[in-house]
Amino acid sequence: MALLINSKCINCDMCDPECPNEAIYMGAKIYQIDPAKCTECVGHYDKPTCVSVCPIDCIKPDPNHRESIDELAEKYVRLAG
Repeated sequence: MALLINSKCINCDMCDPECPNEAIYMGAKIYQIDPAKCTECVGHYDKPTCVSVCPIDCIKPDPNHRESIDELAEKYVRLAG
């Protein structure tokens, strides 16, 4: 499943450069994650790097974009291609 950044985001700029898929961008008020590009770092790392670097724990699973590990891996292949 894709991740999302909730309203607790303080715009610390830690997550954006960590995303290997360039799925994170500045929204109207806080950072956002493009679910079409987010693979939860499947294909790149063992766990999502944005979650690892977030100092306030505001990056959570997106309940509107549930995907299995296999679906995330397929998305990774499409994005890498």
